Amino acid sequence: MNKELREFRRLQRVCLEQAALSTLDLARSGLLKVADDCRIAAEAIEAQCPRGAFAGAVQALKLALSATRAPNRL
Repeated sequence: MNKELREFRRLQRVCLEQAALSTLDLARSGLLKVADDCRIAAEAIEAQCPRGAFAGAVQALKLALSATRAPNRL
């Protein structure tokens, strides 16, 4: 599982780097979408990993805060 996590993070980093270098809007947009998909996959893998009690509590707090965050208003 660690190998998969590292690979998704590496692919995310490569896509972000290539998007920064891209001169075509369509290519940049596609690379950013793939980077986002890699981030989501890595986060899903991380969520499956066993954690210590403190790390689990921090993760639960993050999820609770993100769920209750008020939307930005203009």
